[in-house]
Amino acid sequence: MARVLVVDDEPNIVLSIEFLMEQAGFEVVTADDGEQALAMVNDSQPDLLLLDISLPGISGFDVLERLRGEEATAHLPIIMLTAHGRDVEREKGLALGADDYITKPFSTQALVEKVQALLSEEQP
Repeated sequence: MARVLVVDDEPNIVLSIEFLMEQAGFEVVTADDGEQALAMVNDSQPDLLLLDISLPGISGFDVLERLRGEEATAHLPIIMLTAHGRDVEREKGLALGADDYITKPFSTQALVEKVQALLSEEQP
């Protein structure tokens, strides 16, 4: 079973994504800030990261940059989640190495499909 790490500081969003991912057959772990996200990546070895940009402390962009800079996590699939749909943010996230970018509110079906597609690409 693939493990998805959900990183968002809004508990209602974490709960809804957690429920959605579990219904789709994924194991889910959560973090509510950037520091915790980095620790969870090392501790729980997720197969994919759903990462909010606006986090307290370290931003999602900083988390993304740190993970891409480490050999062990350089190829970890990461989907950025944000309430900001501006093109400049999307371009920054993709330039820093995000695999995809989803603007809130998002289609639950589209999110599940993106996660499944990225995880199927990762399989040998």
